[in-house]
Amino acid sequence: MKRKLFILVAAITLGTFFSCEPVEDRDSLPAINYTEATLNHTEVITGNTLAMTNNDKDVIPYWIVTDATGTELGHFNTNSSSVIIPFKGTYLVTYTAYTRGGALHTEPKTITVDKTDLSSITTDPRWAMLTNGAIGKTWVLNMEKPLEFLGKPTNYVNLAVSGGGWYPSLSEIPWAGLENKDWGEVTFDLNEGYNVSVTQTSPAIGSTEKTTKKGTFVFSLTDGSTNDKITFNGGTEMLHPNDAGYFSPTYTFTNIKIVELTATSLCFIAIRADNDWMIYHLKPKQ
Repeated sequence: MKRKLFILVAAITLGTFFSCEPVEDRDSLPAINYTEATLNHTEVITGNTLAMTNNDKDVIPYWIVTDATGTELGHFNTNSSSVIIPFKGTYLVTYTAYTRGGALHTEPKTITVDKTDLSSITTDPRWAMLTNGAIGKTWVLNMEKPLEFLGKPTNYVNLAVSGGGWYPSLSEIPWAGLENKDWGEVTFDLNEGYNVSVTQTSPAIGSTEKTTKKGTFVFSLTDGSTNDKITFNGGTEMLHPNDAGYFSPTYTFTNIKIVELTATSLCFIAIRADNDWMIYHLKPKQ
């Protein structure tokens, strides 16, 4: 039985997610013996734009882009991919050619971005709402309406962007026995990187102990804000008021779905161990 190769589809800007889809059947490729020297591909940086090109129709290309710390920034698998890197610094591009005989990995190529240019991403107002650009923006739990229980929604829709409001209503939120205390804060900024700092208060009843972690984040934007997400890197996770062990083992606070983002509201979905959905509500720190 032939096996399909599943790799990731290219995006146009770093800071977005990439979907996994099947591509060409590897077994149907010509039986050609390749070496790293005979592969025909290029990776060229011009300003803040990295262009990646595969010139050999008999291989399936696959690029991985990482920053200087080794944090993976994106996957690309089209024959011609162009990606904007907003921040100055050194990056590594690794090219892999998938052939009928298997995967042929090449040595990582170093590229250098000489100047930071935020204009490529800050044209979308959601970046300013979340981060306030290089200055940064700090969010805290909205204790006036911290939680919203959704049950097991099968047709949950974000209608805020279409003017139709929310279903269920975001105004109907019970406390559910949540301890009323300072749960910490999360700060996003674009100061020479996708930076995030999370100060998390212990979920133990009565505890005020705080732990601060710093890392990076990936902000995935979708048309109509229907499936916007944030992924946390470097050991960080989203600010939250519950012990993560209460939730399904398939869900962590390192990957969250944004269901409302305005200048004054940041709401995200968590999924409980019993598969009920909950929305946490954050607001800007005063």
